Amino acid sequence: MAAADIFNLKGKVAMVTGASSGLGVRFAECLAENGASVVLVARRADRLADVKAGIEKSGGRAMAVEADVRDRAAMAAAFDAAERTFGTVTILVNNAGVVTAGRAVDLSEEEWRRVLSTNLDAVFYWAQEAARRMLAAETGGAIVNIASVIAFGVSKGVIAYATAKAAVVQVTKALALELAFKGIRVNAIAPGWIVTELNRDYLMSEKGAALKRDIPIGRFGEERDLDGPLLLLVSDAGRFITGATVVADGGQMVALRG
Repeated sequence: MAAADIFNLKGKVAMVTGASSGLGVRFAECLAENGASVVLVARRADRLADVKAGIEKSGGRAMAVEADVRDRAAMAAAFDAAERTFGTVTILVNNAGVVTAGRAVDLSEEEWRRVLSTNLDAVFYWAQEAARRMLAAETGGAIVNIASVIAFGVSKGVIAYATAKAAVVQVTKALALELAFKGIRVNAIAPGWIVTELNRDYLMSEKGAALKRDIPIGRFGEERDLDGPLLLLVSDAGRFITGATVVADGGQMVALRG
């Protein structure tokens, strides 16, 4: 089968959370470029409108749904809206996330819950909802959770984020085990340092230069560097892959482990 066919997502309905900025935008664009109808989910309606317009200008199909991923009523409404417009969601990219920095002894209960509820609880609930609907429609499908290399190697000052991302890897495995027999594959992507609008200033600073020296490939990742892993995990190219976490970090983890 030709590569153009095996990665073809025509007829698929994809939902991307956190689709108003950063990696979420590129994930949505990539899915649309390869034929999927894309449901954009995030809190910032104005940004979502811009992403939707860009996809449609390039010939793709997209719709925008304003929602906070921590709001389960809004989650159900997002899936309902997607079904009314495009049909059952058969690809979910659980991308929405937040990070907080600071010493563990100074972390408040409110901040801990904010990070865990967004980066872990919402990942499970949205995957659960997507799976329930795929099962009801008997469509099968693919769920991709966005983890991080920090799930495997902790840095100082990000205990809540690291804890959530490590748990996402385990949630991915557990869901994959339970859903595989029904044709629903669940995998994760663990990016390393990827330059986005949210971190560009920091990564381009002197501190960023020090971080880059630890990456064997010699550079930070670009948003498009995750196109391949994403397409592999949501298309027929990855039809025998489930429960996996694809690390995309330029060799950083290899260097750290030796």
